[in-house]
Amino acid sequence: MNNDPSLLPAHVLSRDIAARRLSPVDLMDALLARIAKHDPKLHAFVAVYAPEARLAAEAADKAIRSGHALGPLHGIPIALKDIIDIEGRVTTGGSASRLNHRATTTATVVRRLVSQGMIVLGKTHTVEFACGSWGMNQHMGTPWNPWDAEVPRTPGGSSSGSGVAVAARLVPWALGTDTGCSVRQPAAWCGITGLKTTIGRISTHGILPLSPTLDTPGTMARTVRDVALLYDILQGPDPLDPLTHGRPAADVMPTLERGVRGLRLARLPAQERSGVAADVLEAYDRSLALLAGLGAEIVDIALPFRLADFVSMVNITMGEAYFLNGHIAEDPSAKLDDVVRRRLLSGAGISARDYLATLRRRDEMKVEMEAAMAGVDAFLTPSTATAAIRLEEVDQSQQPTRLQRFVNLLDMCALVLPNGFNAEGLPTSLQIVCRGYEEALALRIGQACQQATDWHERLPPAIEQRAGP
Repeated sequence: MNNDPSLLPAHVLSRDIAARRLSPVDLMDALLARIAKHDPKLHAFVAVYAPEARLAAEAADKAIRSGHALGPLHGIPIALKDIIDIEGRVTTGGSASRLNHRATTTATVVRRLVSQGMIVLGKTHTVEFACGSWGMNQHMGTPWNPWDAEVPRTPGGSSSGSGVAVAARLVPWALGTDTGCSVRQPAAWCGITGLKTTIGRISTHGILPLSPTLDTPGTMARTVRDVALLYDILQGPDPLDPLTHGRPAADVMPTLERGVRGLRLARLPAQERSGVAADVLEAYDRSLALLAGLGAEIVDIALPFRLADFVSMVNITMGEAYFLNGHIAEDPSAKLDDVVRRRLLSGAGISARDYLATLRRRDEMKVEMEAAMAGVDAFLTPSTATAAIRLEEVDQSQQPTRLQRFVNLLDMCALVLPNGFNAEGLPTSLQIVCRGYEEALALRIGQACQQATDWHERLPPAIEQRAGP
């Protein structure tokens, strides 16, 4: 029998804490022990707030036992990507140039977590300034993808540490951000579930920006239900973020179990399958067959563009990133990742004309995509073209985002979840793309998949396979 609470998903932890079968203190001790054992190799955390987190767990335990629980998530720990501010704490943004940068504010997402009694366990590693998809960091170190115990592989970026921490059961769930794939890439390669939210659904106040036009916070966990629970408490208007105005919270839990019967789900066009690994396509086709068996209708659509077109549409991202951090990139004495420096400096050559033309073309493509998806509930793709690759094989001049970037540029939402393993034992992943502000539908489809499979329950080989007697 397994008695290690760190191996339980967050919704089970919530149930057990509420029933007094589990103490927040015992949970915290288990997670801290797990971090002490595994993180020296995995390198998921920038900082672990062990004394404060354990004190908070003790306070949560007393509050719950005295009948003063703040909600169903009281006492459950969470990790934050290290671009999210907590007043008085260092926010490095993944940059060695910011090792002494203490935040002067607390992000709205953190305030909402704490208001529910959740406990911030620590900060996780990120690609420098959240600017990169592979998950690598030259000066702060690259987290180790736990699905290969012997060979370092791409953890996915930029929310690399969050993906590794959740996959390795160092924390039940974590927050990331997604400007071009940065929640979905690490979630896919680390074999967990991740939600890219629509712009304006979750406040970005207090989160270090990369591209304010495209930045979105996202939730990362092992199950769809956990992702939905976390999303539910974070979404909604924030007076400190004007992009959230006019977007009331939409409760996703009532529709989570409705299944997929009667839904029309579009498959990846045949020409877009080129360049996707055979084992990834095999898992993808198996997912389509599963959903069809559950009552969904799988249909074809004609995309008005090639997905590869979006990878080169960097005028928005790099133009805004240069505006925000170009001064650091132009300082030769600044300790900056060589690849990130080149990316930031590339923004210097983007003219106002090119930037505005890209924004206009983006609006046109939104209309074209809406027309292509008429009568379709969601668009399904593999999350990535390959499983995680060896770090030594990475070509930093390329970006592994062809199947994801369009979601950001078209202001859609998307859920990724594990859907199999390749011959090397590395996870593959399914991406469920919905129109903007239809997170509830994406989660509903994902929940149907996870209820019919157990891919999300597998443990990576870089951690022990069993705990307890």
